[in-house]
Amino acid sequence: MDIGVLTVPLSGDSREEAFEYLADIGVDAVELGVGGFPGADHVDREALLADEDARAALRADLDEYDLRASAFATHNNPLHPDDDRAAEADREFREAVELADEFGVDTVTCFSGLPAGGPNDEVPNWITAPWPTEHADAHEYQWEVAEDYWSDLAAHADRHGVDVAVEMHPNMLVHEPHGMLRLRELTNDRVGANFDPSHLYWQGIDATAAIRALGERDAIHHVHAKDTEVYEAQTREKGVLDTTDYADGANRSWLFRSVGYGHGEDHWKDVVSTLRLVEYDGALSIEHEDALTSSREGLEKAVDLLDRAVFETTPGDAYWAE
Repeated sequence: MDIGVLTVPLSGDSREEAFEYLADIGVDAVELGVGGFPGADHVDREALLADEDARAALRADLDEYDLRASAFATHNNPLHPDDDRAAEADREFREAVELADEFGVDTVTCFSGLPAGGPNDEVPNWITAPWPTEHADAHEYQWEVAEDYWSDLAAHADRHGVDVAVEMHPNMLVHEPHGMLRLRELTNDRVGANFDPSHLYWQGIDATAAIRALGERDAIHHVHAKDTEVYEAQTREKGVLDTTDYADGANRSWLFRSVGYGHGEDHWKDVVSTLRLVEYDGALSIEHEDALTSSREGLEKAVDLLDRAVFETTPGDAYWAE
């Protein structure tokens, strides 16, 4: 496995500055934003699609710092009930797939998106319970919308030979492993997970059990290395469905943390080992969103821990079992 970084926290640096810094701290791969919420600070999706010289310049920068691109990232909501917003997200998504094919990158990372609760609603609606029964009806309507869109998008990805890695994220239709597998079953095997445990931890999902459930179906296409700390003093009073502003960390039920600051090193070694058990051998792409430290310090501490957790060699023969 490679240690990678989603480069968004370094958006204030030029691409060359970001790549040089990441290479210096021991990073092997980069996940590059090409639209949507990650933005496109280090690459220009449209320029790269249109101009071989621009693609050559990106390849040269990657080669100079001995980095590979693990994925192009375009997290947005192509299922949004606002037609203009959905169309923009869809265009970004499809162009990201086309760019990945053109550039030789295997994966585009994304969200599933979230529809409204009905055809006449104006805002997305995250359904968290089946009662009153109109919520169950709304949820099934959302899956109908998702199946229609994602069947076409998955076929587009398959034509280009690119995997789409869906981050299971609350406030999106696919926010846990069973939803991930449902979307995959409704579409094709190009659709899999961008496995980010940080969103699973606060939902009470066991990360290694989720890895096994998805990995046994070859449904992990990419991995984010991001941690979460759940604060019991807050959850005892208000649970984990917390709408407190992220900037008000002292009063939140949970916070995103740098790798190792929500779960210890032993846990992350277990995560890495379980990924190996299901034969995942891609990037562990660090996503820094820890409000308690700077981007660079958070990235460096995460790289330091993952460097001790990741295996660099392939398994040998089990001579002890012969």
